[in-house]
Amino acid sequence: MGGTRSGKSRQALLEGEAVLARVGPDARGLFVATARALDAEMAERIARHRAERGPAWETLEEPLDLAGALADADGRYGVILVDCLTLWLANRLARDPAGAAAAVDELAGAAARLATPAVFVSNEVGWGLVPPDPASRRFRDMAGRLHQALAAVCPRVILVVAGRRLDLPAGP
Repeated sequence: MGGTRSGKSRQALLEGEAVLARVGPDARGLFVATARALDAEMAERIARHRAERGPAWETLEEPLDLAGALADADGRYGVILVDCLTLWLANRLARDPAGAAAAVDELAGAAARLATPAVFVSNEVGWGLVPPDPASRRFRDMAGRLHQALAAVCPRVILVVAGRRLDLPAGP
């Protein structure tokens, strides 16, 4: 996790490629993209990210049912890389605000059950000013809840700042 343009996606891809190298030369990774190309700028970002990945990566675009996508992919790939959780959360909140907390719990449960190594990318949005409107505050609060839920089931959490990684110590 990290801030915007911190280098977190690049770090996640390096992590995923390291896992694939350990699995073997024919290993394939699944890149689960949660972004939707709703405008030309986002379509360009998606194309740029896709070009950065090599042929060992298959891409699945899944903006809403991330828990289902993880369950379906488990055991079929050498690694699963999800980019990005905060975009997924924004999609879920836009679709069903009342169901977002349950979706976070469902995702954390799906992540905990994975046999396949997984790498999750997310934006840290809680270090800025308190947002002025209720919807933005709800998003920020739910993102914090999401990060805590995933960190509780993931063996490692890496914070990326200015292109540099910081491995966070395990929680209690």
